[in-house]
Amino acid sequence: MSKITAAITAVGAYVPDFVLSNQVLETMVDTNDEWITTRTGIKERRLLKEENKGTSYLAIKAAEDLISKRKLNPEEIDMVIVATATPDMPVAATAVYVASQIGAINAFAYDLQAACSSFLYGMSTASSYIESGRYKKVLLIGADKMSSIIDYEDRATCIIFGDGGGAALFEPNTEGLGFQDEILRSDGIGREFLKIDAGGSILPANEETVKNKQHFVQQDGKTVFKYAVSNMADVSEQIMKRNNLTNEDVSWLVAHQANKRIIDATARRMNLDDSKVLMNIQRYGNTTSATLPLLLSDFEKQFKKGDNIVFAAFGGGFTWGSIYLKWAYDTK
Repeated sequence: MSKITAAITAVGAYVPDFVLSNQVLETMVDTNDEWITTRTGIKERRLLKEENKGTSYLAIKAAEDLISKRKLNPEEIDMVIVATATPDMPVAATAVYVASQIGAINAFAYDLQAACSSFLYGMSTASSYIESGRYKKVLLIGADKMSSIIDYEDRATCIIFGDGGGAALFEPNTEGLGFQDEILRSDGIGREFLKIDAGGSILPANEETVKNKQHFVQQDGKTVFKYAVSNMADVSEQIMKRNNLTNEDVSWLVAHQANKRIIDATARRMNLDDSKVLMNIQRYGNTTSATLPLLLSDFEKQFKKGDNIVFAAFGGGFTWGSIYLKWAYDTK
């Protein structure tokens, strides 16, 4: 009997229509296009502006895109994971609502939260369920409505983040394709450097927390940048060495789109040619849990069956890691 591996067999994506450009941000905070572009690589980001729509809307749209392209019967889906840092509401899992809305009536569902590493961690989880043999179709969605937790008077954060969603379907493979290896890490030292102070069990919402803007993301940019550069590069280099991959063997780097300089540093450590480094940060900014699947969707047509892909991410907590995957299909 051939060993079962977990392969990505379809992808989908969704970004809102509203574009927040650097030029518009210049009118909102003390910044400018050159400053933002030089330091982050971001030119614009998408925001979900419609009232009463949250992360679930982005996730549903991304899932529907995948279902339509794959001509998938949603009743065949066994499991739905929504990787997100911005669930619709506390307690009630966003994934459960998403599964119901897309017609995945036979699936069980839950949320997974590891900040910007959520989708990467979700890849490990989805692959493990498939490789166990218990489930045949696991839908992993990465979605975040970051505009709901960003202070647009804080230039340290408002220039970085955008809204979006992406999805990937994991299924069994017996050709040796799909998930190959992972290096996942975390360190609680990061707790104070990238966070939201209020709204959790330590500091529940009250009049003071709202007035003090403690429900918005706060970031010590220099510290986060330092840890992100070293840790993302370290694990990406390690996963290559552990699997005897040279820079020629790696077809693509699919890295979390937080900052172009971080991505460039990771690629340099891997000694990769720029043509192998996938980027869309200039159009979407940092969509947190959605960056990796958005890359897969945007560049799907360039992937070939058997391509060696290295994924890398870094997020609050701190959380980070790298995954090595062999692409399982040619796009028609």
